[in-house]
Amino acid sequence: MGAGNQVNDQPVVLFDGVCNLCNSSVNFVIDRDRGFFQFASLQSEAAKALLEPTSINPERLDSIVLVEDGKVYHKSTAALKIASKLSGLWPLLSVFRILPVGFRDFFYDLIARNRYRWFGKQDACRIPTPELKDRFLDS
Repeated sequence: MGAGNQVNDQPVVLFDGVCNLCNSSVNFVIDRDRGFFQFASLQSEAAKALLEPTSINPERLDSIVLVEDGKVYHKSTAALKIASKLSGLWPLLSVFRILPVGFRDFFYDLIARNRYRWFGKQDACRIPTPELKDRFLDS
């Protein structure tokens, strides 16, 4: 699917497709989001197309990104907005939005800078299973 195939203007989660932590996070979201989100790797043409109207360069991102209702969120704000749509108690994490963004992003950036060292890196982007293929814009 290309970026033009975004279904029903669903929110799209953009993630580092070669990062083990990021791929695990996407699997976590898929298991809990009840089909709410679509996904694309930051390395994909879909991500470039979604971010083209903004000043954000997907090749320079080290963050999860949420594109929703024409707005782009990244780092801790994206993570908390994504958590707010998950099943279970995960929406309760939204309480952390009361903290200043700079404070939240300090910890987010610490993990992002070390994600390959701590969690590893893959040689290629994630390939979705046939059951999940329609949820990925770059598959």
